[in-house]
Amino acid sequence: MWASGAAEGREGRRLTALHADTAPRPAVFFDRDGTLTRDTGYVYRPQDLVFIAGAIAAVKRVNDLGYYAFLVTNQSGVARGYFAETDVQAFHDHLQRQLRAAGAHLDDIRYCPHLEGGAVAAYARRSDWRKPGPGMLLDLMRVWPVAAAQSLVVGDKDIDVRAAAAAGLRGLLFPGGDLDAFLAPHLAP
Repeated sequence: MWASGAAEGREGRRLTALHADTAPRPAVFFDRDGTLTRDTGYVYRPQDLVFIAGAIAAVKRVNDLGYYAFLVTNQSGVARGYFAETDVQAFHDHLQRQLRAAGAHLDDIRYCPHLEGGAVAAYARRSDWRKPGPGMLLDLMRVWPVAAAQSLVVGDKDIDVRAAAAAGLRGLLFPGGDLDAFLAPHLAP
């Protein structure tokens, strides 16, 4: 399941269903590049996926504790003309397959392909889905029954923490190293 900022307001493009009949659960909103995966600059090819140390274990821990696991990522390479949305989706499908092979999974994914002043006209605009805007986080909380007070956003940049604050969530700045070791003390059993 995934949705992009390009689908804002167009429910026909959503691949997620509303979960209104489910009790609220806490969630961890993971940034992608530099948090779950190594950031080597505009990564989009599945064969270039490299997980950060402890990333798979962190997602599995979140799953095992009953939290939702979400991915929220800016992907301005689309607006810059470096790759297409289909490339982002293929990368995310591969990432999800790799997680599932290790017994982990993401419940849902959001990404923002927009960048004000981008080279591709269709994506060259401002969007509140682009972090530090809260759009991706708010959309996930609209679609899924998230217990916001027990949820958190983890990312490697200040914009991740600022997006968390704008959505009313707690943000954690990941300094690098082992993601599972960093995240574990912040999760309630």
